[in-house]
Amino acid sequence: MLAYIVRRLLWMIPLLLGVSVICFGLLKNAPGDPVTAIRAQSRASGATLQASDAAALREQYGLNDPIYVQYFDWLKLAARGDFGYSFRQNAPVIDVILQRLPNTAKLAGVSFLFTMLIALPLGILSAVKQYSKLDYVLTFVNFAGISIPQFWLGLMLVYIFAVNLGWFPATGMRSADLEPGTFNKVKDVVLPYVLPVPSITLVSIAGYMRYQRAAMLEVIRQDYVRTARAKGLPESAVIFKHAWRNALIPIITLLGYVFVILVEGSVVIENIFSWPGMGQLAVISLQQRDYPVIMGIVLLSATLILLGTLLSDIIYAIVDPRVRYD
Repeated sequence: MLAYIVRRLLWMIPLLLGVSVICFGLLKNAPGDPVTAIRAQSRASGATLQASDAAALREQYGLNDPIYVQYFDWLKLAARGDFGYSFRQNAPVIDVILQRLPNTAKLAGVSFLFTMLIALPLGILSAVKQYSKLDYVLTFVNFAGISIPQFWLGLMLVYIFAVNLGWFPATGMRSADLEPGTFNKVKDVVLPYVLPVPSITLVSIAGYMRYQRAAMLEVIRQDYVRTARAKGLPESAVIFKHAWRNALIPIITLLGYVFVILVEGSVVIENIFSWPGMGQLAVISLQQRDYPVIMGIVLLSATLILLGTLLSDIIYAIVDPRVRYD
């Protein structure tokens, strides 16, 4: 197992290099650059950035160098853990990312917790009650959840519960008019999650419930489950002790993708609700052509995706004794 882990970690190096090359090339070939974005913002605010000042900024940022020179300059710094400075925020990229990462982790963590607590029991129930009216209802809800676009659901929740009813805040992580008192402080922390979390969870539940149902249906038909029933074990013990433990194995393989959500969050949902997380930062940085921040986000995302898939493989081998990595 140790040799396998070392090999996977070593393979991450060329994969990350490939990701960085592709991302850097796409950014540099996209229309505009940071100076163009700065000039556009200056014109919008009524100011004018002179051509000489723009040329000086391009020279300062190294934008006049050939693309391969710019890439290797960035790579030399990145290899030492220095991803440079944000063009627009004039701060280290690491600081900019770490400032947003906890906010995304909070939103994604709460959403993932509710997704698992709801999707897994419903998937088990749908499999155990196969072809019943309950199974048909859950299957319909499942397909409806898969079909609903996340952005549409988020906008509808904002329109109904924030705009029309005014029950919950539509944007941000804190209320603007916080009143003193312990209850108000708790409400101020909880209420901003009420709309974004369902926007992510209701769509995510459909996918996990579908996987759990399919895995459970495959397991409950196995001989050892029939043997457990023949021994007179309670149905709850047969389902949860014998069947569900093995039906969780396919779900474990999906856990690596949780790291993707933790890094990037839901780009759409964070922008709809003005949630100050990684997803919103990525969109703002793309609009502003803030290359160092975008490269930092992409590289961090790719690293956590690879680590997440490695972790899911390791857990898979621990849970299923039939799996061995040589």
